[in-house]
Amino acid sequence: MIDPLPEPSTEQSDPRYSQIDRLPTLQIARLMNEADAAVPAAVALAIPAISDAIDAIAERMGKGGRLLYVGAGTSGRLAVLDASECPPTFGTDPELVQGVIAGGHEALTRSVEGAEDDADAGAAALAELEVGPLDSVVGVSASGRAPFVLGALAEAGRREALTVSLSCNEGAPLSAAAEHPIEVVVGPEVVTGSTRLKAGTAQKLVLNMISTISMVRLGRTYGNQMIEMSAMNSKLASRAVRMVSDITGAGHEAAGRALAEAGGQAKVAVLMIRHKLDAEGARALLRSHGERLSDALSG
Repeated sequence: MIDPLPEPSTEQSDPRYSQIDRLPTLQIARLMNEADAAVPAAVALAIPAISDAIDAIAERMGKGGRLLYVGAGTSGRLAVLDASECPPTFGTDPELVQGVIAGGHEALTRSVEGAEDDADAGAAALAELEVGPLDSVVGVSASGRAPFVLGALAEAGRREALTVSLSCNEGAPLSAAAEHPIEVVVGPEVVTGSTRLKAGTAQKLVLNMISTISMVRLGRTYGNQMIEMSAMNSKLASRAVRMVSDITGAGHEAAGRALAEAGGQAKVAVLMIRHKLDAEGARALLRSHGERLSDALSG
C-alpha cells in the first residue's frame, strides 16, 4: 500500500551520509555520534508538551488509572521495554504500566509482516484491555502515521481515556488524534529510514521522562531514591541496604535486619528504624499517609 501523505522527515535521505559505505569505521562512528548529539536538543524543544502530558497522566494514575503504551516495530519494542522496567524500579503491579506492540509477543524479537498496518488490530488491542476513562494511552510512532497506533489511539479516545502521542515528525497524523501531542523532530537518519537510530533514541528519552516523572509524582521515590524498588538480586539487595542506611543514618547491619523484618520493603524498614516500629506498625503508618514515605516520616 502506497502512503499518499508527503514523505516524513524521518524517511528522507540526508546527503551528508550518502557515502558512508566508503568511509573508514572511525569516521562513520564520529558521524553517528554527531547525529546522536542533536537528539537531546530536539527533546528539549518538546519539554513543555511532555510536561503537560505527564501531569495529566499522573493525575489519572493517582485515581487508579493505568498507563498504556502502544507502538509498532522499534517504537513498540521501546514501549514494552519502558513498561517492563517499572515493576523492578518502582515496585508497581505489572498491570499498572503496560506496553502493547503490533504483532504481539512475537514482534518483540522479529518483524511481523503487516502488523503495523492493521488499524483494526490496534483498536481491538485496546478493547481487549478494557481501557477506560481513568487510563492514559500513549501512542508511539516515529513516523506518526502507523495505522495500528492510530487505530489504538482512536479506540482510546472513544473510551474516554487520556490520549498522548509521541512521534518524530512535525504535523504527524498521530498528533491530530491525541489530546497531548508530543513531536520530537530529529530529521533524517544516518541510514535512511532506520528510525531505530535518532528517532529511537528520542523516543527512549521521552518514555524515560514519562514513566519516571509520573512515578515521582505518585510518591514512588523518596528524593531521588528508588524507595519502591524490588530487591530481586544481590545487587539490588545491597542497594536497598545502602538506601535504608543513608536515609535513616543506621549502620548497614541494622538496615539489613530491618529490611529482612520488613520483607524487603525499604519504605517499611525506614519507618521501623526512624519511628521505632515493628513492620505492621510501619505499614499502618504508611497507609495512613497514602503510601508516601516523606509524609509518613514527618507525620
